[in-house]
Amino acid sequence: MARDPRYDSLFEPVKIGPVTAPNRFYQVPHCTGMGYRYPKSEARLRGIKAEGGWGVVSTQETEIHPTSDISPANEARLWDDRDIPALRAVTDAVHEHGSLAAIQLVHNGLHTANRYSRAVPLAPSDVVVDSDDPVQARAMDKSDIKAFRRWHVEAALRAKEAGFDIIYAYAGHDMSLLHHFLLARHNHRTDEYGGSLENRLRLFREVIEDTKEAVGDTCAVAVRMAVDELLGTEGMQHDAEARDVIEALAELPDLWDVNLSDWSNDSQTSRFSDEGFQEKYTSFVKSITTKPVVGVGRYTSPDTMARLIKKGQLDFIGAARPSIADPFLPKKIKTGRVEDIRECIGCNICTAGDNTCVPMRCTQNPTIGEEWRRGWHPEIIPKLKTPEQYLIVGGGPAGLEAARALTQRGADVILADKADTWGGRVTLESNLPELNAWGRVRDWRVWQLQQASNAEMYLNSSLSAQDILEYGIPNVVLAAGAKWRKCGQGRVHRKPLPFLDQTCVFTPDDLMKKGVGVIKSKAPVVIYDDDRFYMASVLAEMIAAAGHKVVFVTPSPIVAAWSENTLEQGRIQTRLIELGVEIIPIKQLSGMDSGAVSLKCVYSNQTQTIECGSLVLVTSRAPEDMLWSELKGQEACWSDVGIKSVMRIGDCLAPSLIANAVQSGHAYAQAAGYDEIPEVKREDYGRV
Repeated sequence: MARDPRYDSLFEPVKIGPVTAPNRFYQVPHCTGMGYRYPKSEARLRGIKAEGGWGVVSTQETEIHPTSDISPANEARLWDDRDIPALRAVTDAVHEHGSLAAIQLVHNGLHTANRYSRAVPLAPSDVVVDSDDPVQARAMDKSDIKAFRRWHVEAALRAKEAGFDIIYAYAGHDMSLLHHFLLARHNHRTDEYGGSLENRLRLFREVIEDTKEAVGDTCAVAVRMAVDELLGTEGMQHDAEARDVIEALAELPDLWDVNLSDWSNDSQTSRFSDEGFQEKYTSFVKSITTKPVVGVGRYTSPDTMARLIKKGQLDFIGAARPSIADPFLPKKIKTGRVEDIRECIGCNICTAGDNTCVPMRCTQNPTIGEEWRRGWHPEIIPKLKTPEQYLIVGGGPAGLEAARALTQRGADVILADKADTWGGRVTLESNLPELNAWGRVRDWRVWQLQQASNAEMYLNSSLSAQDILEYGIPNVVLAAGAKWRKCGQGRVHRKPLPFLDQTCVFTPDDLMKKGVGVIKSKAPVVIYDDDRFYMASVLAEMIAAAGHKVVFVTPSPIVAAWSENTLEQGRIQTRLIELGVEIIPIKQLSGMDSGAVSLKCVYSNQTQTIECGSLVLVTSRAPEDMLWSELKGQEACWSDVGIKSVMRIGDCLAPSLIANAVQSGHAYAQAAGYDEIPEVKREDYGRV
């Protein structure tokens, strides 16, 4: 298909110092959870981005010295020459497709406790590190500053040797030593590197100049800087000191990469921000410098991208999460396949990978992180040698992805769901407050299936085991999902709670399917959250908005504890407080009687009783596996009716994240047709 001419500007080459990017699509530095431990996986992932059309492809942050060891997080490293080969693999993979390779050099300063290297952390001043480690950083003296400048130059030279085209000086996210020197709350010095803004930006200027002198003949030198921290006068502001910094250094670097700090502000989820939410903070930069500017904002709309270029607000469309959800986003715009873009839903499951120190995953893109390990490609999947027919029962995220991938492989697929809409839990959850973007998981897959001539789709189709046996379709896939338990069983209460009054107990399913109207009592609604992710807090918002008094009880010390990994926890707890939700942490249920529930401290066993008209249990889910049990009970007759296999996928097999359900469906489709599933490659086996 021909490209829409409205988007022609997105494919113009742009000069960055001594190098030229082939287009305006810029994959900004982002973590993958692969880093130095999984270099083959890292290289393959970045190469896929270049293949997909990203004109610039960047690494994650790359530690320049053992005093910047951020273990156990798995980023890149350039401590010495031994790290060059792993990064050369990245640049080779990127250059193979004509893209530029960028590297973000970093010294983490007070952001790390150096758990592996055991070096004393360095900072502008004597301060405690910003992790929970009982460790303090020491103030750098002049010899330390001189050494740091040397380390940065040495790392830049190694980066050049590794083949990088763009080399960063990084002052962002409150994670880098250069940023710490800029920020008055961290920099308490009284010498020429502290005090006034001119003094605080001195080291930043010196490092940019050092880097340009060392590698600027052939490599572009980029600056990544947070222009606002959303801390008001307590931090850097876009209309105050940040503007002064950029005015002072405007023409010094070859490119400005601007964003927000900290990471939770920069990578806000769709629950708390819209596409382009950073524009009001970063739009001023282009008016100050003639150098190219890249900015981010979870952009997935080519119309928005073209608008930003036309307005002269940005020279490059920066992306991390959208490039993860669809590594081929640029190529799809270029070839007129905009409808094929797999849009980021802004859930931040990708950031959870880095925060839990494992390779990332994505709710939309089940191939991310599996490019080398399993040989999966986001756009290409091998055709079945012998196409067969498949019946998939359940049109939620697992069933939809399995059906989509199987049709791509050439199979004839029948997809049936008992509901009157597609999407299963995705549809239910996307109707909750601020989660509407999650519907993209359903919409993209339904659209793909609607274009496939080898897919038949049936709603309002409840199938029994006998129906399936009578159809005799060779391959049966059960993707019936799961339901929230109403018995209280979860992490703390491993068995059902016998004291629950089921007449006033509700589950997320009740509220998602029937609305807040199911709650009739005017007495307080108690939400008991032992799931510890997003669901309980979203329901609390919904119920509070309907005018009910809400009490949020959790065995965890904080609300939605696992959402720290998706960078949302602070915003979630803040919102509940603002809505007047009473929060009672470190308590578990211990009784229920006569309009009240009893709570027990998880540490002391001390109890308290609170008023409760309705109890909403958000604890765990049970697989919908009755159909599986019935079919297994008749396994002896499968072959007689022509059935070769019956498999469970997604929540029907084991309830988990939506991302896991999508991955489960994709893995099933990838494995179809093999007598033995291809071996998963490893980089973490023991070596001597």
